[in-house]
Amino acid sequence: MTTFFMAETSTSTTSSNIGSSSPIVKLAQDHLFTILLLLPIDSLISFARTCKRFRSLTGSDTLWESICRREWGSTSVDALKSSINTKNNQQLPWMRLYKQVSQLDSVSCHKLSDQDSELMLPTPRASHCLNFVSDCLVLFGGGCEGGRDLDDTWVAYIGNDFQRMLKWQKVNSGIPNGRFGHTCIVIGDYLVLFGGINDRGMRQNDTWVGKVVLSENLGITLSWRLLDVRSIAPPPRGAHAACCIDKSTMVIHGGIGLCGLRMGDTWILELSENFCSGTWRELVTHPSPPARSGHTLTCIEGTGIVLFGGRGSGYDALHDVWLLQVSEDELKWKQILYNLQDIPAGVSLPRVGHSATLILGGRLLIYGGEDSQRRRKDDFWVLDVSKIPSHKAQSPLNSRGLQANNMWRMLKAKGYKPYRRSFHRACADHSGCRLYVFGGMVDGLLQPAEAYGLRFDGELFLVKLELETEMVRC
Repeated sequence: MTTFFMAETSTSTTSSNIGSSSPIVKLAQDHLFTILLLLPIDSLISFARTCKRFRSLTGSDTLWESICRREWGSTSVDALKSSINTKNNQQLPWMRLYKQVSQLDSVSCHKLSDQDSELMLPTPRASHCLNFVSDCLVLFGGGCEGGRDLDDTWVAYIGNDFQRMLKWQKVNSGIPNGRFGHTCIVIGDYLVLFGGINDRGMRQNDTWVGKVVLSENLGITLSWRLLDVRSIAPPPRGAHAACCIDKSTMVIHGGIGLCGLRMGDTWILELSENFCSGTWRELVTHPSPPARSGHTLTCIEGTGIVLFGGRGSGYDALHDVWLLQVSEDELKWKQILYNLQDIPAGVSLPRVGHSATLILGGRLLIYGGEDSQRRRKDDFWVLDVSKIPSHKAQSPLNSRGLQANNMWRMLKAKGYKPYRRSFHRACADHSGCRLYVFGGMVDGLLQPAEAYGLRFDGELFLVKLELETEMVRC
């Protein structure tokens, strides 16, 4: 990969290694483009080295835009194109952008809320939900000081002004009832919420569907309705993890159930076409992740669902990685084994209450959390799922799971420095290069009446991937 990108600016030339009578030389350019788009990146690099014509062809911005669209998805590419800051409608240098994303080594943080502002702001909280849907941030519930739950809903329209102080709008829907430790995911234009704990300690197993509506006259409205799931539902829980696996399926795992016991079960919710009803079923596989809470599930298109971290039954923070992937038309859990020597010395990777967000390039950006001693973190990591081998390439020496190398990379953080935090929430916009982070429990000066280490935050800040700002305003 590096050799190929170095050749982008090289002044040397390569003589043709392909005879002039070769059929591939006589192909029209659009036919060659079609072939090149079927090749993996390594094969594309080899193809570029064969002759000057092919080097020029494989350096085309049009080709690399198509490659980015293939590997990042059309939604991310279209969102990037809408954020272009170039002159005279020049083509975005997609090959250079692809290189930057694949070799990402830093992010920058920017404050987006001001506690001294006269604007209405959400109450500080943790274990809430935060989602990006219909160009809006939607915040619901959470826990606050005194162990109380919150049942308020806040919405902030993002639009194209992603670096300004946002104006939150409180939405009075009255439902769902207050809770914390619930999960809420985005499927299309809908929100799907499950479970949680109220301030009386009661675990819940209800499922709700919400939708944001933008109106020029009425502003922003959010309506919720209880989903009809008939008689079968997962046991009540909170502090579990959830994500969507396609346009109609939700997956949940683990959490804290009745009597405070940590759970290790996996459940699948199949939604009807109109999102009016759904069917829950338990997924039973062997092996499967051990019981835990405060972990994350993140869907990686074309790979599966990645589970990371959490707090195990022994109360220790975990650092194991699991992949829920489709194998022979069935969902199966596989543990991803990695070498701890890849982790920088002195850095503690195990954590609970972190966030794991899919970013541009199909990688996970993991932020914050706390360790087994409840020491909070402010570090950023990239988990590169492209390093995970196919289950078909599994070695007999690794019968417990799939071996991955160089999967972790720690990122530098620039700009604004927020408090260390855990049980915050984060979500990305459509481009995948901007993340919004809100709330959590943070480190800071404690008042005499406060419980040790328990301080809630109400700050909203933006995390941006460090890409060339003259090309893309992200």
